Amino acid sequence: MEKLSLAEKAFDQGKGILRLAPAWVPRSFCVPGRRIKLHPDDYYVLGGLRGGIDERWLSSTTPAKNGPLTGKNEGLSAVVFRDGPKEHQVLLKDAIDSLKGALVGKRIWDQYGAWPMYSKFFDNMGPLPHHVHHNDEKAALIGQLGKPEAYYFPPQLNNHGGDFPYTFMGIAPGTTRAQIRECLENFTKGDNKITNYSQAYRLQPGTGWDVPPGLLHAPGSLCTYEPQKASDVFAMYQSLVNEAIIPEELLWNGTPRESIGDYEALLDVIDWDLNLDPHLHEHRYMHPKPVKSSEAMKAEGYHENWVCYKSDAFSAKELTVLPGATVTIKDSGAYGIIMMQGRGKMGVWEIETPALIRYGQLTNDEFFISEQAALEGVTIVNASATDPIVMLKHFGPGNPDLK
Repeated sequence: MEKLSLAEKAFDQGKGILRLAPAWVPRSFCVPGRRIKLHPDDYYVLGGLRGGIDERWLSSTTPAKNGPLTGKNEGLSAVVFRDGPKEHQVLLKDAIDSLKGALVGKRIWDQYGAWPMYSKFFDNMGPLPHHVHHNDEKAALIGQLGKPEAYYFPPQLNNHGGDFPYTFMGIAPGTTRAQIRECLENFTKGDNKITNYSQAYRLQPGTGWDVPPGLLHAPGSLCTYEPQKASDVFAMYQSLVNEAIIPEELLWNGTPRESIGDYEALLDVIDWDLNLDPHLHEHRYMHPKPVKSSEAMKAEGYHENWVCYKSDAFSAKELTVLPGATVTIKDSGAYGIIMMQGRGKMGVWEIETPALIRYGQLTNDEFFISEQAALEGVTIVNASATDPIVMLKHFGPGNPDLK
């Protein structure tokens, strides 16, 4: 069966809504926080060299860049399609290449020729190193795109805070370029102490942060929902985290070969105005904002918040459908969803929130909604008399509904 016919049949079967398979990603330098519902026996199912599985990528057409041991199609979402007794899978990337604007919308397809974002859960027991994502100009030097991203901390996945539920963000006002350069030059000498020049913020479930390219940040140990531009470019600027040494190659990750060893090139990746902003919390912190009047939404049986809304490269909402309610929700663009709580129906699909998932097991908790289906309205039925349905929705760039 050809990819095109598979994509078309899957699209028709779901009435414009595609069911996706879980996409699990390990990171060799991280310890899983064990809050992303993977079975306890499966966090190291890929072997010790690959490290623990601490991420689940959502609506992803972006391959993970995990070095020479990276698995085939690692990080890529797959569409699940049943043809009679047979079950097929086709990569979401291939489905989008086949269906084009019919799936992602003419505006997105004409401008990007792809789905230009993805989201993920990252779930670590400890903090990550202070690191930076390159902007488009710097990322282009190694043939990649820049990477803005954002965080939201879902209450459903944060029954514990991990070892360090604080995120370092930016550079403390008054810090000089020379001081940061000294830290980078000391990268191979143990602890380079770069977070001495930063500030940490306590993380609160149900809130989030906006992280533009060029902003140094060291994510804390809450399980994090992270919409982002379709890129995996980064460089680690902190050498020691939780007594674990960070390999020097990760300092130069994202640096063109001819610039390796040039510390000024690393300093130029930093957006200094952004990092030294004395009002960093005010400008980058995100508290949920209702999409319209809370009273009006409650009367219709639901509540919806913007949870990521400061970047033009993507946006995200949290939708809650009240127990026993049936609602039809309209949006102006294609989006992916991941179920956080509850069970019921969405369009033709049964939707449910698994408590535990084996590696390789299929689920009914992740879908991709075409632009046409979003415009016509997605009908959701909450089958429970007591439990709300909660889902997170990740949108592409330039969301027309984001004012």
